[in-house]
Amino acid sequence: MKILYHHRIGSKDGQYVHITEMVNAFEALGHEVIMVRPTVIDSHSFGGESRLIVSLKRFLPKALYELLELAYNLVDNQSLRRAIRRHSPDFIYERYNLYFVSGVWAGKKFHLPFLLEINSPLMDERSRYNGLSVKWLARWSERYVWRNADHIFTVTDVLARKVAAELVPRDNISVTPNGIDRQKYMNLPSRATAKRRLGIEDYIVLGFTGFVREWHGLEQVIDLIATRKDIPLHLMLVGDGPARIKLEQHAFNRDVAERVTFTGLIEREDILKYIAAFDVALQPSVVPYASPLKLFEYMAAGCSIVAPDTENIREILSHEVNALLFATEDINALSAQVERLVFEPALRERLGEAARQTINERDLTWIANAESVLAVAHRLLSK
Repeated sequence: MKILYHHRIGSKDGQYVHITEMVNAFEALGHEVIMVRPTVIDSHSFGGESRLIVSLKRFLPKALYELLELAYNLVDNQSLRRAIRRHSPDFIYERYNLYFVSGVWAGKKFHLPFLLEINSPLMDERSRYNGLSVKWLARWSERYVWRNADHIFTVTDVLARKVAAELVPRDNISVTPNGIDRQKYMNLPSRATAKRRLGIEDYIVLGFTGFVREWHGLEQVIDLIATRKDIPLHLMLVGDGPARIKLEQHAFNRDVAERVTFTGLIEREDILKYIAAFDVALQPSVVPYASPLKLFEYMAAGCSIVAPDTENIREILSHEVNALLFATEDINALSAQVERLVFEPALRERLGEAARQTINERDLTWIANAESVLAVAHRLLSK
């Protein structure tokens, strides 16, 4: 089939990874993918963001920026129409974004099934973290797209219920958690080899990948290292973020700076070299509807995982079965579970292997997600 993949992201981050992996999966299954999207980040390295978008957000009043987001649909709709006329796709597959309605218009205009992937409720998210000026318009755009999609794919059941609460029929929603590309894990080095390459072979490695934020609570892991200097612990933070400077200062103040590594931004294809070295993989607190990409990478690498005991995480992990889960209301719970794994190497091995098996048993892969999308598309096209 021909798939028109439609999105509006302007940064090379987790969103970009998700899109790339799904495109690769569709193509691996023998289908053609036509992309209609902004090209401003094509030349950026991982972690980069469009300078134009950054400038507009910084200097324009919020209300004007939001109106420009909506106006972008007029330009984007012309791109969609040209692509559809030129390629005659079988359906549209879109990554949801706020104020992004042109995909619905194109689907209706050309009588194409419109399949929507939702990774977060952006109206609520932007209201909470960045602020929205024209809230009624944002709410309208979100409901308009959700209710006019022929089928929706959410990354968690928690999110599916939230979407259904906006009068979207539950039968029109499928849950496809994030996943992994099995090929990338076929020749993963052993933990001992990965540690040796990084020069940390004498340590028990506690690892984190991604964007480091203050509410992750990683200070308590540094405190654990400082408190238990008799144990060869090393914290490796693979990525960057607003909490990095504060964490670096905290490690210095606790006199364990040499036992904490901050890699900074790492190109996507190199991240597995670091994850392979993790004895204990850290998944700090997450928003309640998320399906963290890092979680599946930890699992596929056979890491023992410490993660929050929240409903969305419990859709994938079970306490004492394939991970240790910590109570989010207890500020010391994360480090307590980490300390347990430090002292119980047999438990580390058992949980790591169980996590790897969960990937296989539940087929938590991008290929499986692509197959789910294609099955729905075939059903809609056969009507």
